[in-house]
Amino acid sequence: MDMQPILELKNVDTYYGNIQVLYDISIDIFDGELICLLGGNASGKSTTLKTILGVCRIKKGTVKLKGERIDGKPTKHIISKGLAIVPENRRIFPRLTVLENLEMGAYLRSDVQEIQRDIEKMLEQFPQLGQRLHKPGITLSGGEQQMLAMARALLSKPKILLMDEPSMGLSPLLVDRQFELIREVNLQGTTVFVVEQNANMALSIAHRGYVLQTGSIVLTDTAQNLLNNPMMQKAYLGGTTD
Repeated sequence: MDMQPILELKNVDTYYGNIQVLYDISIDIFDGELICLLGGNASGKSTTLKTILGVCRIKKGTVKLKGERIDGKPTKHIISKGLAIVPENRRIFPRLTVLENLEMGAYLRSDVQEIQRDIEKMLEQFPQLGQRLHKPGITLSGGEQQMLAMARALLSKPKILLMDEPSMGLSPLLVDRQFELIREVNLQGTTVFVVEQNANMALSIAHRGYVLQTGSIVLTDTAQNLLNNPMMQKAYLGGTTD
C-alpha cells in the first residue's frame, strides 16, 4: 500500500456562513481502501463530502488528493482530478434514458471507444440496467436508480468513489445487495469512501471507519474493532443503553 494517502483531510474546520459545522477533522484514505464515515443526522457527514468536493470552503486545515491541495479549488477541477460521487437520493437525470445517464458519467472523457467498452462492462456488472437501457431513468425502481448512479459515477474512472448514504430509501433486501456491489467495486480496485448512517452494514464491508458526532471525529479504528467497541454498540449498533 502507498504510504501517502490518496485523500487526506487534515485539521479541517468548515463553516456555513458564521456557523461552524466541522471541527478539526482529520481523515486519511489510502489507495485501495474502503473507508466509512458514520454518524447520525446533522453530525456533519454530508458536509464532509461537500468539503472534499469544494462545495463548502474550509477556514482552517487542508484537503489533499494524491498529495495536491484541492481545498479552495473549483468543484469542476476537483472532479477532473479523479473524484466521483454517488449522491444522496441517487439524483439521476430522470428524463434521460439509462444509456444517456451512463454517457453523462463519462462527459469529461474523450476516449470514445474505451467509453463504449466501459459502458458494456457496467451493463455486465449491473445487468438490470441493460434490460432498461432505453427507458427514462424516472421509470426505474429505487434500487435500479442506485445502481445507475453508481455505474454513472464509475464511468468517470475515478481514483476515489464517494458515496453519500447509499442505503437511504432502500428495502432491507436491496440494502444488502447495494453493499455487496460496493464491496465488489472496491475489490476490483476502486478506492471507496462511504458516508452512511447504517453502521452495521457499512462496517461489514469496510476496512476502517470514522465516527462523527456534532462535527467532530470521536472514534476511528479498524471496522472490526469498531464493531466490537462498546460505545459503538450502545450508540449505533443496536446495543442496550442500560
